[in-house]
Amino acid sequence: MPELAFNKKALYDYEVLEKYEAGLVLTGHEVKSAKKGHLSLQGSYVVIRGEEAWLLNSSISPFQPKNAPPDYDPLRTKKLLLHKHEIASLIGKTHQKGLTLVPLRVYTKKAKVKLEFALARGKRKADKREKIIKRETKRDIDRALRQKY
Repeated sequence: MPELAFNKKALYDYEVLEKYEAGLVLTGHEVKSAKKGHLSLQGSYVVIRGEEAWLLNSSISPFQPKNAPPDYDPLRTKKLLLHKHEIASLIGKTHQKGLTLVPLRVYTKKAKVKLEFALARGKRKADKREKIIKRETKRDIDRALRQKY
């Protein structure tokens, strides 16, 4: 499963509760561009409107800018392919206060472009600082143990 895009910021800003996989509905130009790595998930999010799930604010720059179709929109909203029972459960879960749907990564699976997104809760600044402090102390301990031996 080659990874096409990864959203590092999502793992830093959000606490992941559950992960989901969905197919992405893309045009031919977008698929070719995404497989070349011209895809960005920075600032994107998943929304459920009616009975459908959509990916908003993800950018797929054109594969060949001079040869792109005249109506090509890099920030076009992309439809997500999910089962109805998955959408129904997501609707119920996202209505809880503080929960949102955040895209984590885009990858290919059997020549299909898939999106992995998560039901997540936003972290507070204190949580982020606490995680950084734990990481630094672990690094210091590992460094001290290496010097000792």
